[in-house]
Amino acid sequence: MSTATLTKDTFGIEQVLKQLGIGAQNYGASTGLKHTLAKGPKLDSFSPVNGQLIGSVNTATAEDYQQTMKTAEAAFKIWRTVPAPKRGEIVRQMGDQLRKYKEPLGKLVSYEMGKSLQEGLGEVQEMIDICDFAVGLSRQLYGLTMHSERPQHRMYEQWHALGVVGIISAFNFPVAVWSWNAALAWVCGDVCVWKPSSKTPLCAIACQNIIADVLKKNEVPEGVSCLLIGNPVGDLMNADKRVPLISFTGSTRIGRIVSGTVAQRFGRSILELGGNNAIIVSEHADLSMVLVGSVFGAVGTAGQRCTSTRRLIIHESIYDKTLAVLKNAYGQLKIGNPLDSNNHVGPLIDKKAVDDYLTAIEKAKEEGGKMVVDGGVVTGEGYESCCYVKPCIIEAKNEYHIVQEETFAPILYVMKYKTIDEAIAMQNGVPQGLSSSIFTNNMREMENFLSVAGSDCGIANVNIGTSGAEIGGAFGGEKETGGGRESGSDAWKAYMRRQTNTINYGTSLPLAQGINFNI
Repeated sequence: MSTATLTKDTFGIEQVLKQLGIGAQNYGASTGLKHTLAKGPKLDSFSPVNGQLIGSVNTATAEDYQQTMKTAEAAFKIWRTVPAPKRGEIVRQMGDQLRKYKEPLGKLVSYEMGKSLQEGLGEVQEMIDICDFAVGLSRQLYGLTMHSERPQHRMYEQWHALGVVGIISAFNFPVAVWSWNAALAWVCGDVCVWKPSSKTPLCAIACQNIIADVLKKNEVPEGVSCLLIGNPVGDLMNADKRVPLISFTGSTRIGRIVSGTVAQRFGRSILELGGNNAIIVSEHADLSMVLVGSVFGAVGTAGQRCTSTRRLIIHESIYDKTLAVLKNAYGQLKIGNPLDSNNHVGPLIDKKAVDDYLTAIEKAKEEGGKMVVDGGVVTGEGYESCCYVKPCIIEAKNEYHIVQEETFAPILYVMKYKTIDEAIAMQNGVPQGLSSSIFTNNMREMENFLSVAGSDCGIANVNIGTSGAEIGGAFGGEKETGGGRESGSDAWKAYMRRQTNTINYGTSLPLAQGINFNI
């Protein structure tokens, strides 16, 4: 494993910030066109790439929140009456704006979060794709027509806008997850209040800046797209009865608190929480495909995806061969500035993430784990942020306490299996249930893995890795992953309220179930 020296060149970041309208001091509250230098404490954003200050934001206070909510509520009363196809047309224009700013926004995502430039650009492409999806959806918010048991009656259902949607997003996908929610919510007639991660606030401000011209051009009501920065905002939204839906992406620990708070006021929540994803490597697998899927899954975004590959469950007959292939691939990984396309692995988000990584390695060793590829912190010139670590591989058992947990870092646990039933049981034998995969050319193994007795995850793949998802399918997982679904398929229904309607077009009023009530 080699480490590439970081250069002093910031790859045009100053120009990127200028293009995206970001300065040394930025607003911490926005209702679309109006930006407010909020009254809360200052929040500094440092890049994990080189430890340098990018910019500062004044965070929102409770007063800022209340003012924003009033604006959002007023905007909803107008926005919900705009025809859905017209709302879709506005979202289409937002997609076009994102196309125009794809390169600078992708670079900012890479620089502020630490993922590779290709992944940063890919994240913006996800935003573009969900806008395209939402445009078509705006003409397909279908209900059902049902036959009534009563003569001259018609029954049907329709879907109405829900209200103010609160979006609380995480640092690892600082812009895409917001767009998954916002684009769908907007075409459904909702308005959005976004609380981004305090680790990546400038990416959020950039998004608001990018769509501002579209909002202004289409005379969209102030408050359809709101932004509030600062951790206290999340608590305020979770407890606010004016916010019927909270979409939360983050840890399982915080997700429990969010879901409990929202449920107490009978609100809805979309929870996208932890993942502990496994790839089963069958004796019938194509190892060249396994190599790509498992290595990218484990080290992409420095292991900071909820869909990152945490466990590799390998058939005993090819275990040694697979490890040899992996060790060779890990030896060729280049660690360094994610804006340099020659590097494979960028930094972790901050020093706490580094501490969690080191702690997990020590815990695995204490439980009996054996290092296959050693880890450690990368030091030296160009790594001054102290956030770069070496992707490692640990031979472990599925029942280890640390293996049962999600560590947001490039740690891959490897283990053996004998039968496909044993492998599936190991795959399912963790509290989380987000993404799963099997590599095999055996059709029976594929079908068993995808059957009702197979993977218990929300995502189950064959001959592709656990990491990465297309916006056309609903994204989310089961068990401690939270059960939420975002993005494609019929995930839009979470952002609307269902209404069943019955029309009597006759001259009498028969009661359901044949009940007689004579007066």
